[in-house]
Amino acid sequence: MALSKKTVFRISINIVLVLVLLGIIFYPKLKPLLSSDDGKNSGSKRGPSIMGGGQPLYASGYLIQPTEMNELIYSTGSLLPDEEVDLAFETSGKVVGIFFAEGTRVKKGDLLAKINDKPLQAQLLKLQAQQKLTQEREFRQRQLLERDAISQESYDQVSTELQSIEADIKLVEARIAETELRAPFDGIVGLRMISEGAFASTQTKIVRLVKNMPLKVEFSVPERYAGEIQPGYPITFFIDGIHKTFNAKVYAVDPKVDINTRTIVARALYPNKNEELKPGRFVSVRARLSQIKNAVSVPSQAIIPEMEGEKVFVFDNGKAREVKVDLGLRTESHVQVRTGLEFGDTLLTTAILQLRQGIPVQLDTLVVPHPIEKNEQ
Repeated sequence: MALSKKTVFRISINIVLVLVLLGIIFYPKLKPLLSSDDGKNSGSKRGPSIMGGGQPLYASGYLIQPTEMNELIYSTGSLLPDEEVDLAFETSGKVVGIFFAEGTRVKKGDLLAKINDKPLQAQLLKLQAQQKLTQEREFRQRQLLERDAISQESYDQVSTELQSIEADIKLVEARIAETELRAPFDGIVGLRMISEGAFASTQTKIVRLVKNMPLKVEFSVPERYAGEIQPGYPITFFIDGIHKTFNAKVYAVDPKVDINTRTIVARALYPNKNEELKPGRFVSVRARLSQIKNAVSVPSQAIIPEMEGEKVFVFDNGKAREVKVDLGLRTESHVQVRTGLEFGDTLLTTAILQLRQGIPVQLDTLVVPHPIEKNEQ
């Protein structure tokens, strides 16, 4: 019985699919043999052998030496003055005197400016005259009281009047002091914002006083380091245009993490003894969290991650040997290996994807780092 055209077509399609499937299954097994034959015919000198025979695999080596590793965090911040205040009078009046030069240094308590106090001075003279008369009356009344010539009530009246006048004198003296603008601390005055003869209120800014010695360095660190940055912690900072490293110590840490940036603010003090730095400048801050000496440090690209952990390959008597490793501190280019490697081992750093246990390897380059080389993050 003859087959229909449709049946023949279906059989042909099934045969083609079976051939394609067989090709997919057996091609990976035949490919190394075909590649090996091509390598022999072409005369290649550097054809790698995955099966353990033939030409060795060329790779680069890294000789493991004792290394000092530092875990650093980088941040940005600003220089702040130790003290800063915009000075203003405590009362209103006409400015009758300005006693400072702009941009000069002043001492605590120096008189900087004054407003008119003539009415208060006149009131003070009046009270002082009344005080003198009342003191004489009080003296006479006390003498008479000792002789029982007057009653206690009469003496108490004069004594109370004297105390009231003395209180009024202190009040007027306090108001006169409010007409004087004095420096609250040592520092440098800035540019004055008013002229002599102008009327000043309590809201009128006269001048800014800044104390530049020492300076505060304000910076932020990620919240995960909040427990490590504590008062007394040393930091270093850098300023654009100045080829110098500055050292400071943290003196205060904000007790709350900023919910918007997830950072915590800290402040450090820099002595600034020569006042070479000015507040307001942008700084780059670096803080060292930990330091490990004589660490086993390897390049990051040599680490091979797996489901069970990490591994590396070392060069051992002309062959690759697989080693399981336990990692520690990480920097930008290196990783600390806690267990698995020792000083003097030769780590394979290239051809990572082609390396297998026991495969023949030939080193084309060997990197020998300095024994005390520093790796910093």
